[in-house]
Amino acid sequence: MNSGTESVSFIAAFVAGLLSFLSPCVLPLIPSYISYITGITFGELTQETLPKRIRFLTAAHSLLFILGFTIVFMLLGLSLTFAGGLVSQHRQVISKIGGVIIIIFGLSITGVINLAFLQKEKKVEVKSRPVGYFGSLLIGATFALGWTPCVGPLLASILLLSSTEKEIMRGAMLLFSYSLGLALPFFISSILINNFLAYFKALKKYLRAVSVITGIFLIIVGVMIFTNSFGALAGWFERLFLRP
Repeated sequence: MNSGTESVSFIAAFVAGLLSFLSPCVLPLIPSYISYITGITFGELTQETLPKRIRFLTAAHSLLFILGFTIVFMLLGLSLTFAGGLVSQHRQVISKIGGVIIIIFGLSITGVINLAFLQKEKKVEVKSRPVGYFGSLLIGATFALGWTPCVGPLLASILLLSSTEKEIMRGAMLLFSYSLGLALPFFISSILINNFLAYFKALKKYLRAVSVITGIFLIIVGVMIFTNSFGALAGWFERLFLRP
């Protein structure tokens, strides 16, 4: 895979992470996640001016939460790329099957088709919050192992994309890009929680539109994987932005 194709794949993974954050499964729960991992009450988090202690605790716990899910995502990427390498002679078939599965995920999210198993929320739950900073790391790892109707197809699609990579570390970096797309808005929201709550009220009415955009994005990615056209898109980007 050339550098241009890799760049397009990483951009797609990053966008998938952003869409995961904006999904109806994650965005409304951000204040609850932040309160849970920090141990700070919702009332304290929504003060007009947050004390420095609360800002520090929120930033530190959020970073550890992010580190937790990033480690798990990257390990998943390593595993899928390694598994794909074991059957490298069938890489083209894997790409075709993966592309079709991703297109089906996209059609499901847009509402064109209804897949009952994607509508059931499946996740690993931590019934009591582990104490301290290690607790936030563990909760982040647990979050990564969860499955929700919105995030699951996006994550599964990037994992399927990583399984088509020829080098193991590229699969891990794809999942790092996905994690970065999810982590950046999460961290910004955590340190600007009051602003987040104000903007969320305005964003809430657009959550259905976000789902449709997410579905269309997955359909496009699925078609590109099926037709092996990431290279063509990379060439188009190079001609558009890099050449005089």
